[in-house]
Amino acid sequence: MKTSESKARSATLFVALVTNFVNPFAGTALNVAVPAIGAEFHSPAATLTWVVSSYMLCSVSLAVPFGRLADVRGKRRMLIYGILIFGVTSALCALCTAIWPGMPAFIVFRTLMGVGAAMIFATNTAILIEVFPQDMRGKVLGLAVAAVYIGLSLGPVIGGVVTHALGWRAVMYLIAAVSFIAFAIAAWRLPKDAAPEGTAGPMAGGGAEGRRLSPLSIALYVAAMILFIYGFTTLTQNLASYITLAAAIAIFLVYVRHEAKTPAPIVKVRIFHNNAPFLYANLAALFNYAATFAVGYLMSIYLQLVKGFPADVTGLILIFQPILQAAVSPFAGRLSDRKSPFAIASFGMACCAAALCLFIFVKTDSPLWFVVAGTLVVGFGFGVFSSPNTNVIMSSVQPRDFGIASSIQSTSRSLGQVIGMAIITIVTSLIVGDAELEAVPADIITYTMRVSFVVFAALCFVGIFFSLKRVGGKDDII
Repeated sequence: MKTSESKARSATLFVALVTNFVNPFAGTALNVAVPAIGAEFHSPAATLTWVVSSYMLCSVSLAVPFGRLADVRGKRRMLIYGILIFGVTSALCALCTAIWPGMPAFIVFRTLMGVGAAMIFATNTAILIEVFPQDMRGKVLGLAVAAVYIGLSLGPVIGGVVTHALGWRAVMYLIAAVSFIAFAIAAWRLPKDAAPEGTAGPMAGGGAEGRRLSPLSIALYVAAMILFIYGFTTLTQNLASYITLAAAIAIFLVYVRHEAKTPAPIVKVRIFHNNAPFLYANLAALFNYAATFAVGYLMSIYLQLVKGFPADVTGLILIFQPILQAAVSPFAGRLSDRKSPFAIASFGMACCAAALCLFIFVKTDSPLWFVVAGTLVVGFGFGVFSSPNTNVIMSSVQPRDFGIASSIQSTSRSLGQVIGMAIITIVTSLIVGDAELEAVPADIITYTMRVSFVVFAALCFVGIFFSLKRVGGKDDII
């Protein structure tokens, strides 16, 4: 019995680590291959942005509906199908010219990759928490978060080498191969789900809300999310962006009103009601990602356009941040099993805030060690924050809500990334205008960065407030 349980846990951890690795790896590796893809399809820059945007829109907007569906119909099945869709569509991206010549086919398959990613995001952490006991949650979550950072670190390196040596299609085949390995292990070894909602048993939710989902709720939620992300990422570009954002807010208000009345909501109010740890930990994640996600982007511009480093050297300088995050995260996760995860996560956010305040004083002649030190502090702080904060989120809900909790956390993280990049777009638009970045003087670029870091530091301090704002201590966690 113990051997069977041990094998199930090992398989679950393996699948969680691989899926947590392959998703960020696919994103960063493909970013390196985008110029080669654009050259082959003769696509303009505006069209190429949809290679990233189509994936992001689907993966973010569908995560919560899939998370709720996983709680109702079963997490194991959802995860297996998600991995399969992700792997198959990765291969189809490489084969797209044989199926449907031109960039539209590639974007369609990238969109479907986003569907698979949403199914994975909604379930892999939930299944991990479900299989391992509470006193091991921080440890395994630390390993899972470390896998994300390793994927982020290796993506540009491996993606660049493979694209240069074998072409961009080889990158997609590599992603597909890794996905198929995870699919095989998941289908063979993942333990069966506990009784889903709407069935008999101790884990059953019962009632109308356990048996079905409201199609109108799903439609309203997805529409609001897509319009919000699109409107926010294109803010300041034209009037249509503001109209889109306003429409997103209006549809979201209709969605909230409908959710309060329907017997089959996507997000049940009880998951937030009298659950300060869950609410504030998600808000902390939102603000922390909004504050720190764009650090690598800004530092890349600074190192190349201000300090004059080539792209490959810049990549080597910046790779130490995610490596440190990957190294620190497992230790922080294990520590959160013994000490208050609230305090640990808040300390991590404080480190991030300190680094962002440090970057406010960056100058055109700042020494390289100043930049490296700042990115390392961000990496350390984020590594300390991530797994304890995830431990808070997943441990503050009942097992029947693991799927929706995991997907809400994923959505908070992704929205934070969108907000962070949107802030850079807005600040750059106000200071630089429509000028090409390569033509902007170094002191203006540095000033733009400083203004951005002032905003990011403020967001991080708000995140610390949410991380600390809770009732009681570790005993509040279920």
